[in-house]
Amino acid sequence: MPGAKKSVAKKPVAKKPADKKPTTRRKTAAKAPAKKSPAKPRRSKKKPTKKKNSRLPGWLKWLLGFGVKVAIVVVAILLVVGIYLDNVVRDKFDGQLWNLPAVVYGRVLTLQPDQAMTLQEVRRELDLLQYHKVKTPQRIGEYSSSSTRIELIRRPFEFEDGPEGKRHVMLTFADGTLSRINEVGSKRQLGYVRIEPKMLGMLGTSEGEQRIFLPRERFPEVLVDALLVTEDRDFYHHGGVSPLAIVRALFVNLRAGRTVQGGSTLTQQLAKNIFLSRERTLLRKLSEAYIALIIDYRYSKDRILEAYLNEIYLGQNGGKEVHGFALGARLYFGRPLQELRIDQQALLVGLAKGPSYYNPWRNPERARQRRDLILRLMMDNGILDGEQYEQAASRPLDVQSRPMIASRQPAYFQQLQRELKQKVGDNFTPGIGLRVFSTLDPLSQQEAEKAVMTMVPKLNKKAGVKVETAIVAVDRQSGEVRAMVGGSRPGYAGFNRALDGSRQIGSLVKPAVYLAALRKPGQYTLATTIDDKPIMLKGSRGTAWKPRNYDRKFRGEVPLYYALAKSLNVPTVNLGLQVGLEPVINTMVQLGVDRNEIPKLPSILLGAFTLTPFEVTQMYQTVTSGGRKAELTALRAVVDQQGSMLYQNYPKAAQAVPEQAAWLTTYGMKNVVSQGTARFLQPKFGWAALAGKTGTTDKTRDSWYVGADGREVVTVWIGRDDNKPVNLTGSAGALRLYSDYLQRRQPEPLHLTWPKKLTTMKYNRLSNGTLSLDCSGRQSLPVWDKDGSLKTQCTGNKPAAWIKDMFSL
Repeated sequence: MPGAKKSVAKKPVAKKPADKKPTTRRKTAAKAPAKKSPAKPRRSKKKPTKKKNSRLPGWLKWLLGFGVKVAIVVVAILLVVGIYLDNVVRDKFDGQLWNLPAVVYGRVLTLQPDQAMTLQEVRRELDLLQYHKVKTPQRIGEYSSSSTRIELIRRPFEFEDGPEGKRHVMLTFADGTLSRINEVGSKRQLGYVRIEPKMLGMLGTSEGEQRIFLPRERFPEVLVDALLVTEDRDFYHHGGVSPLAIVRALFVNLRAGRTVQGGSTLTQQLAKNIFLSRERTLLRKLSEAYIALIIDYRYSKDRILEAYLNEIYLGQNGGKEVHGFALGARLYFGRPLQELRIDQQALLVGLAKGPSYYNPWRNPERARQRRDLILRLMMDNGILDGEQYEQAASRPLDVQSRPMIASRQPAYFQQLQRELKQKVGDNFTPGIGLRVFSTLDPLSQQEAEKAVMTMVPKLNKKAGVKVETAIVAVDRQSGEVRAMVGGSRPGYAGFNRALDGSRQIGSLVKPAVYLAALRKPGQYTLATTIDDKPIMLKGSRGTAWKPRNYDRKFRGEVPLYYALAKSLNVPTVNLGLQVGLEPVINTMVQLGVDRNEIPKLPSILLGAFTLTPFEVTQMYQTVTSGGRKAELTALRAVVDQQGSMLYQNYPKAAQAVPEQAAWLTTYGMKNVVSQGTARFLQPKFGWAALAGKTGTTDKTRDSWYVGADGREVVTVWIGRDDNKPVNLTGSAGALRLYSDYLQRRQPEPLHLTWPKKLTTMKYNRLSNGTLSLDCSGRQSLPVWDKDGSLKTQCTGNKPAAWIKDMFSL
């Protein structure tokens, strides 16, 4: 069968085993001489080209191998360094990037309707805060003024109890008071408005630099745009390093003939400023680029820009480096960054290239050229139009008269730091940007410093020697310290005589002696007769003490109020001995004097013991506030960056001595001004019904004056550090400095509330000068009628009109 044959013939019976590799190898080995095909593939694998590659010179093979190894090592090193730098960058950026000093502010001025505040006083406050006086306020930090009104746009500020936005208000004044506060626009009447406090300075960190941190959104966009077109116009497009910027900077600088632009990006500059030294080496430049790449990879462009805006170095302030545009604005222009004009912002941007080289005080023309170049770049890049450019470039530099962030108050800051340590303690952490609200009144401080600088040279000439001084001014009611000067050069730190200059107080002790008597109304009144006759007291060692009056005269007998007004020594000693040393000392302690400072000797009745001006001020604050002692303090509040209150002081006072006795003593001190040793003030300030007391120590070593008006109690000391005589009495020295201060600050009338159980009695003056009770007499004096028995003696037992005018609210 043909079909079957074909089928069988074509079966691949013999070939099946050949498909298996073991069988194929066996057949090949058996038939090797007849079959050459397996040998061809082995010869084809050995190509001539491969023979040449395998025979490279040995040195080249070693070099290639070495290069590969080096590359691996370099990559490994770069990887390790990169990991290390990445950790460094993240630790810095994710934590607190800088040590931020604590910013110290003065007291907050709160304005209320019916407040005793004149238009001139508010204007002076606004001028001190560097508000711009304009015709019509349109921007924050501007005000206008007429004879009866002030319109202002109050700056936004984060007060101790929280932030407040800008306020556009109209203040209306009448008869020496602030009569109304209205919101401009809505015309809604407001119950109060607060004016932001003056920045006084900073409590620094251990590092020699200062800055005020601002978030990115609070920087003016014009300034940011000017910075970018000047320093890094591709900032938002490169990865931290820009080769294009290097080429463009080279071209621009060659065309300008000088260095106009830098090749480093802002990110590179930031890396250098925060992480690297300023040395010019290739390694530092490579490190700068590497860190810049890491920063750009890790953080957003706005975060990087925020860091740069707060880091840039812009000059020096009192030996401290000033960093960041926010603080730079205050250094050069004395105002917040947000209020600077375009030309002023351009100058700050220009200074970033070299604050010393372009210093506007030393090199004004060079600084102006740099500013105008920045303005030109802004116009060329469409940030400004031609008119804006011309207007900005035509302005003067308008920098402050000298580089200053804030006026220095070293004496006041010493007290502030002591209180921070005592009252805040470990909660006051340096370097984290705390905000410290103090009680300092910038107007009082300014005028006290001016009075010192004006009067000390005159007193030097008058005394024939160089004198030193100290001033402490406190709020009469709250005890908050409003001003402090520690020496004849107010702006220089050193020995603080206001806090640490403990000197004999002399006649300043007398109001305490008289108060100790007047608190016993059944025994003493202002009309009580006191002996003014020679007296001799024997000491325990047989020594004799013969107190004398300053004029070396004896008057026989004098009324109590007269002895105080004229500061007579002998009647004071007699009165103190009658009252008793222990009651007098107790009264001093209740007024605020440390008992350890007072020896139990008769000489203390004439002030033969030492106190500092600060301690003296505490004593007089208690007396002149109706006997209510308020602890003197310079610290109001401490707030952290998140707005949390770390410390807050609420002014409080407690009745320390009877109100009536304190009131009568203050009345006696008013007589010191109207007819006694301080009558130098009466012609100028009689309308203010001031109270005060002069003090002079043995051999005129110390000249003292303490004065009180409706606003403040002020202590002034004049003397020498070596305790030698200055030949100035209290009225010839310290009183004159106080008068100059009042002339500048303008006092408020001293009104005191008429206490209960106080009445007036009439007296007749006898030929010897003493007073005799006489219901029809011509002289009236206030009396503490504690048990009401005086009411039955005379019908005229109501307060005399002229006395009430002096004391009543």
